[in-house]
Amino acid sequence: MIRIGLVGDIGSGKSHVANNFGYPVFNADLEVGELYKKNRKIFIKLNKVLPKYFNSLPVDKKDVLKAILANDNNLKKIIKIIHQEIRKKLFFFLKKNKNKKILILDIPLLLENKLHKKKDILIYIQSKKINILKRLRKRKNFNQKLLNKFKKIQLPLDYKKKKCQFIIKNDFTNKSVKSAIKNILNEIL
Repeated sequence: MIRIGLVGDIGSGKSHVANNFGYPVFNADLEVGELYKKNRKIFIKLNKVLPKYFNSLPVDKKDVLKAILANDNNLKKIIKIIHQEIRKKLFFFLKKNKNKKILILDIPLLLENKLHKKKDILIYIQSKKINILKRLRKRKNFNQKLLNKFKKIQLPLDYKKKKCQFIIKNDFTNKSVKSAIKNILNEIL
């Protein structure tokens, strides 16, 4: 099994690229959303460390945002709780798909949380800053302060880029993305 990890800036289109590979994708953002909606254990842990913000299930993303914006330490507390469960979900995904030729890992903090292995193929998703900002501003819950907090916990983009074997220049058109993916798959298969 070949594991492909996608890295890049927030809003660079990692999920868009992941979904164009045509192989099973582990999308950490979707998994986190599911945890907030359905996971009682996660709610109880969040309620225990931040009772002021979390007092009902499903966990409202607005409450998560309020907690993060209120205090820098709150983000660390939330990440610690969430990432334990994400690791378990990733393990289950890998086990379930162990016979697949390729698996795509769409995990925003892949390198930061050391969720990759030495043999993984890393692809840097590169997009123009102006396009990223346009896309982020269209998001329903866009908040510049929140974006800045998330950027602080990420490794520098130059470092991420150096760690990668490939770069996909994402101009947010399916044609260019599919072409780049095809070239990479031809090289690694």
